[in-house]
Amino acid sequence: MKFSRGLAVAGLLAALPGLALAADIDGSALSMLWGVPFAGILLSIALMPLLAPIFWHHHFGKVAAGWALAFLVPFALVFGPGAAGASFVHALVAEYIPFVILLTALFTVAGGIYIRGNLHGSPALNTAILAIGAVLASVMGTTGASMLLIRPLIRANDNRKHTAHVVVFFIFIVSNAGGSLTPLGDPPLFLGFLKGVDFFWTVSHIFPETLFLVGSLLAIFFVMDSWYYHRREEVLRADPTPDTKAIGFDGKANFALLGVVVALVLLSGLWKSQVAFTIAGAEVGLPGIVRDVGLIIVALVSLRITPKQVHEDNQFSWGPMQEVAKLFAGIFLTIIPVIAMLKAGVNGPFGAVVSAVTRPDGTPDPAMYFWASGLLSSFLDNAPTYLVFFNTAGGDPAVLMTTLAPTLAAISAGSVFMGANSYIGNAPNMMVKAIAEDRGVKMPSFFGYMLWSGGILVPLFIVMTFIWFR
Repeated sequence: MKFSRGLAVAGLLAALPGLALAADIDGSALSMLWGVPFAGILLSIALMPLLAPIFWHHHFGKVAAGWALAFLVPFALVFGPGAAGASFVHALVAEYIPFVILLTALFTVAGGIYIRGNLHGSPALNTAILAIGAVLASVMGTTGASMLLIRPLIRANDNRKHTAHVVVFFIFIVSNAGGSLTPLGDPPLFLGFLKGVDFFWTVSHIFPETLFLVGSLLAIFFVMDSWYYHRREEVLRADPTPDTKAIGFDGKANFALLGVVVALVLLSGLWKSQVAFTIAGAEVGLPGIVRDVGLIIVALVSLRITPKQVHEDNQFSWGPMQEVAKLFAGIFLTIIPVIAMLKAGVNGPFGAVVSAVTRPDGTPDPAMYFWASGLLSSFLDNAPTYLVFFNTAGGDPAVLMTTLAPTLAAISAGSVFMGANSYIGNAPNMMVKAIAEDRGVKMPSFFGYMLWSGGILVPLFIVMTFIWFR
């Protein structure tokens, strides 16, 4: 097996000069059938953990690889190895590798910080933790902030009878809405950053929407948590977590490394260099290379300097990161023809989708973009959904940041905010759910969680549509 993999890699490298000559994919000439592998992998992610959890747990990487091959092999046969290879290398070098490197760095650094001590989960304290998490989510990512705060939040409330609602609102606020202000916050925005959207564009264009959503959720949570807290026998007589003399942090050096991550991402966006390398037609600029190499170094340094006890206390493992990396490899490959078809506009196979988000005069409809990107983000995955509608709107970052700014704001808000509508809308949602259940919290079922999001989030999204996205 290893020998055959080596031959495949060697063959790909030998073919690189020819791949650069491959023509761009004409989306208008593609059939809707080319979107089947993309739909297949997303449906697998949504349904197989529910229908075949044991099989999925052991074989999700093989399933993702199978759907990727279901696209690449027929594509190579129909359009030639050059076109297939060029598309593969572009998706790998220009999008997937930077995406995974950033997630890995944030995951590693956050996993090296342990908040020790025992807090007491009153409504005021819980609300404060959620508010802090919302701020941190745009600095260290929804994944990083979720992994940092979910364990101490559960410990703080382990002497209470009802805690599921605390975790549900944590997913709403920290794992999703809080990450809407910077490319560091949520994978969709980082993909937009890689496409050319300015680092500070999002915070300058959807800050009021974010403030409204997070503020409303915090207010609703405080009222709800107060009602639970003051019920009879809500607080248990014995606290499972013993009190300690002080609250503090272990692995504090990782905060400095977190600052380095932020600096590297900022640098790659602000530093303009003419130096670039072309790999099979995919251009890789020097700022991006410096960022990615720097992030790898940060992750290695974090692993080196973080005490073993901190990782043990955090129950740190590579399982969640491996799952994200394998699944997104399949997603980034199978989405290639979908993006090409969307780029074809009304003349492509997805002309109906383009028409649905377009007004009769030909201009984009921000409200439709908000709900279309949001609803798909709820059940598929918000990162590829962002890419799909980014390209549906033209895919030109210069135009989207200026003339079509309301449309890009709607796509960004829908992709990030509505990732909270279901457990599968954003990667941290499932991570938080798994950690909570491991700690004994009885979380809602897949559809039970959607009753929460449907009753709390959807009305807020409707209000936001009338205020900002008309």
